[in-house]
Amino acid sequence: MGEKKTALVISAHAADFVWRCGGAIALHAAQGYEVTVVCLSFGERGESAKLWKQKDMTLERVKVARRAEAKKAAEALGVHDLVCFDLGDYPLRLTEEDKLRLVDVIRAVQPAFMMSHSHYDPYNTDHMYATQVTLEARMIAQAWGHKPGEKVLGAPQLYLFEPHQTEQMGWKPDVFLDITPVWDRKRAAIECMEGQEHLWDFYTRVAQNRANHFQRNSGGQSSGRAAQYAEGFQSVFPRTVDTL
Repeated sequence: MGEKKTALVISAHAADFVWRCGGAIALHAAQGYEVTVVCLSFGERGESAKLWKQKDMTLERVKVARRAEAKKAAEALGVHDLVCFDLGDYPLRLTEEDKLRLVDVIRAVQPAFMMSHSHYDPYNTDHMYATQVTLEARMIAQAWGHKPGEKVLGAPQLYLFEPHQTEQMGWKPDVFLDITPVWDRKRAAIECMEGQEHLWDFYTRVAQNRANHFQRNSGGQSSGRAAQYAEGFQSVFPRTVDTL
């Protein structure tokens, strides 16, 4: 048997991994990757307006509902392990203990690649904070002096998935991934997020637009083939190759 293939997604809120990289998760899961998703919070305060409009709603009931949605979506995408830190949102904050817990997850997974949010997001600072923490945890996981004797992390690429208003975030994709073969899984996962139904069709349109960009840039790389749905990502670190 070959070496186990793994990937890690670090999501600020319970729905982010669905909208922004659900296709990548499903595609790699279908290819045999064990994809772990860490949800730092459930988005219970700031991203659950539909639930809060219900009579006599409580914070705990919102969290229960969002956890259930995330679990159902993760199953639809083929997520290997959904890890919920339950740290609260708006604002999201991690203690040193929380950060070291994330380091432990990174080392345990030993991902071939990682995914998180854009570097900058003035509309939702939880997002860019999650990426700041991800970079810090990645660095610690690489340190031989942190918990000596444990297997250290190599140098997995960190892909930044698409934010909600790309022009305002300074996010510039340099990778387009064709997710057409698994679009039905992503759409099923999207529809699990009942607390944010207003985003279902928005992120369907995003995937269709990115498919156009995939095809426009695919000549010589992906045979110039058409795609119906795609996702865009921005890589943080240089990519090492043997051929161009």
